[in-house]
Amino acid sequence: MTHLLGRHAEREAVEKLVARARTGHSGTLVVRGEAGIGKTALLDHTRNVARSSGFRVQVSVGVESESQFAFAGLHQVCAALLPHASDLPAPQQQALAVAFGQQAGDPPDRFLVGLATLNLLAEAAEERPLLCLVDDAQWLDDASAQVLAFVARRLSAERIALLFALRDGAREDAAAASTALADLPEVRLEGLCEADARELLASALPAPLDERVFERIIAESYGNPLALVELPLSAAAAQLAGGYEVPSALDVPRRVEESFRRRSQSLPADTQLLLLAAAADPTGDAALLCRVSAQLGVAEDALAPAEAAGLLVVDNRVTFRHPLVRSAVYRAAPPPDVRRAHDALAAATDPDTDPDRRAWHRAQAVQGTDEDAAAELERSADRARARGGLAASAAFMAQAATLTPEPGARARRALEAAYAKHEAGASEAASELLAMAAAGPLDALQRARVELLRARIAFHVARDGEGAVMLLKAAEGLARLHPALSRETYLDALDAAISTGDPGMGSAVRDVAEAARRAPVPPGPPRPADLLLDGLVTTFTRGHAAGVPELRQALAAFCDGVSGDPATDADIRRWGWLAARTAMTIFDEDLFFTLGAHHMRSAREAGALATLPAALLVQSVILVLSGEFTRAAEQTEAAAATKAGLHLHARLILAAWRGHAEEAAEITSLIGEAGPARGRSAEMIIAGYALAVLHNGSGDYAAAHSAAARGIECEGLKYNNLIYSELVEAASRSGQPESATEALAELTARANAAGTPWGLGLAARSRALTTSGPAAEDHYREALDHLARSRMATHLARTHLVYGEWLRREGRRQEAREQLRTAHDMLTTMGAEAFAARAARELRATGEHPQKRTAQPTDALTAQELHIARLVASGATSREVGTQLFLSPRTIEAHLRNIFRKLGITSRRQLRDMPLT
Repeated sequence: MTHLLGRHAEREAVEKLVARARTGHSGTLVVRGEAGIGKTALLDHTRNVARSSGFRVQVSVGVESESQFAFAGLHQVCAALLPHASDLPAPQQQALAVAFGQQAGDPPDRFLVGLATLNLLAEAAEERPLLCLVDDAQWLDDASAQVLAFVARRLSAERIALLFALRDGAREDAAAASTALADLPEVRLEGLCEADARELLASALPAPLDERVFERIIAESYGNPLALVELPLSAAAAQLAGGYEVPSALDVPRRVEESFRRRSQSLPADTQLLLLAAAADPTGDAALLCRVSAQLGVAEDALAPAEAAGLLVVDNRVTFRHPLVRSAVYRAAPPPDVRRAHDALAAATDPDTDPDRRAWHRAQAVQGTDEDAAAELERSADRARARGGLAASAAFMAQAATLTPEPGARARRALEAAYAKHEAGASEAASELLAMAAAGPLDALQRARVELLRARIAFHVARDGEGAVMLLKAAEGLARLHPALSRETYLDALDAAISTGDPGMGSAVRDVAEAARRAPVPPGPPRPADLLLDGLVTTFTRGHAAGVPELRQALAAFCDGVSGDPATDADIRRWGWLAARTAMTIFDEDLFFTLGAHHMRSAREAGALATLPAALLVQSVILVLSGEFTRAAEQTEAAAATKAGLHLHARLILAAWRGHAEEAAEITSLIGEAGPARGRSAEMIIAGYALAVLHNGSGDYAAAHSAAARGIECEGLKYNNLIYSELVEAASRSGQPESATEALAELTARANAAGTPWGLGLAARSRALTTSGPAAEDHYREALDHLARSRMATHLARTHLVYGEWLRREGRRQEAREQLRTAHDMLTTMGAEAFAARAARELRATGEHPQKRTAQPTDALTAQELHIARLVASGATSREVGTQLFLSPRTIEAHLRNIFRKLGITSRRQLRDMPLT
């Protein structure tokens, strides 16, 4: 406890965390600070408090050499809890089993592994409260860090506490955990105050110390507890006596590590060698170390002097006194000794039960190149990918490339490693590996794949038009070599051009579409993506009207399949985002709704973290346009849980339709912060549309016109039909008839080509807004007739609004009241507050006071509670609801208790009988 001197607030924070978890209020805390500052001591204190309170405690310790093994840190947390996995739904059981290498299967998505982990911990916590401690979290592998962060953000009503210790100043390759754990509650440990530092140093001294040296240690330790305890133990006698040695320029953690290094190097040679092997082995397996000692030819008890020196403890496991001991020993060892230690570890590791760790140790033992070791690493890379460990797979393959002696094989492995690195999100490392691949002998297809990956990296990093150009060149290079991949790349290039269309780029989308006309024919029966490519090419080269039939055929293929073969879930996950946007482009609400539902189902069932945010955004837009703002809010909450940027776009569109100007401004600012670095991409395109809606709602037509006009300059936004009706309304109301006429012409042409009630209704309403005198009325009535047959209730309500406004200005007050009353009721019920306020102002101008909306029992529920209530009312169990919302069943039950209390009911049956509007 001496290392916790003065840590009153920090001890109170972790004790409160444990106390709340014991009563069913889960929590998470991240302890941050430099090495030696007392993080581990605080975790030890928390463990003791929890155990005395009846908690089960699971511990995971990140180790630098373990950071390349996918799900290794998560396995430490979950291994002892796996008997509870039998209580999980079958897909979640399989996800964990594949992730932990217990069975073969398709790589599980991180979302599904995260949900399985959440439910596994929740099941274990049903028996008794659970504390999960993760020390040295900066060395967690990427997969474990992401899953544990996901779990931490979804805990609510379980009896679970998560506590992470994260070291400041770790290398860049250890940044993944810090990023994953960002925004979680945290405490930061600073140095001890001078009084506590003096007390700790005095208690640690084996003998009286010269006063000048005492003061120097106090000054130079900066209150670091480990430095105060360790530096006197390893200081030279001259220093302790007050000698005049040159002060070290190292920072405090490095000085502590240096003290451990000096202490370890004073040990016998055999002890140093076996200590090095222990430092190189992250498992801490004492039995393994016994086998290693035999391989090294040293006595099993060779570690006794190191144990006596206080560097580690050996019992059933080998535990270093502090992580800095491990790093000090490993970094200070001569390279031949490091290779010898890893060679012994490889020989002592069972190739059947732990082939990947054996391969890794064998690789570290190689000096130069070794094809057998490289081939073994490649097999490990394949196994890691099969478990969903992209980062681990990339690391194995990159090391395999480095060890490969033959240039051609080295280039091939470097290329595969580069693809894996990029897929794992490490674009800079992928670029370095691409350079290695390009330097070797490659065949034509491999060279084309190099250019393809360069293009993908460029687009991923910059999100600008240059990425689209590079993708286009890559597609052209693949045309003869791999027609199917070439066509997919053409579609990627076209999608990129649509997303990044910029007023300064001229006809980028048309240029890409013209080039894509030269795409090779499909090598077999056309897939839905092939049809979509052809339809988009026709649209952008021959005009919207020419492209609509082909686009409709392509989208139908995504829904129904081609020639009797249904579209695969993989097709829907990859292209569902583009397909749904295309359905909006042709005003086909049936396809829009169907594709959105298919995309959502596929993404949820697969737990596809990469595609789920886009599916949620599409679903949110569908619900907003349908007037179901509350359900749309539920989807934006679900999108926010993914931590993907697209949830901001969903929130912005919803805020705009609700008329929440301050919220919209805040979200626009957040989107804009990323905009300059990523080009004028879809982020700003969506913002232009949303701001036009916002300002039209409030009646600030000049601002609405400015937002819509800026957006319409982007070729990508022209792909979105909805901007035209906003521009027409804003221009006609702000005295800019030429702008309104131009937008109306384009909208009318697109609506006529689509021939749907949605498109024809918007076109008719827009014509009415630009028509003077009595002739406008026929267009208003036509718009109402069309939109009454559409599910886009927001546009129907707004048509009643503008028709009522026109009638009032024509002096037909009674008829105006009917239209405005209908608009006000619809818009108020939806929650379109700004548009409803517009209707209310117009009603008052006719002499009628608008009625206030009748309060509903469900008004007391949050958006998430209402979503849960609807799902439960439909007959879903708590486990089924939890699976859909990525929450544990216990959290769903806690929400239900709140729902029952707010609604004044006591059972699910009563919930089913309530009108959950």
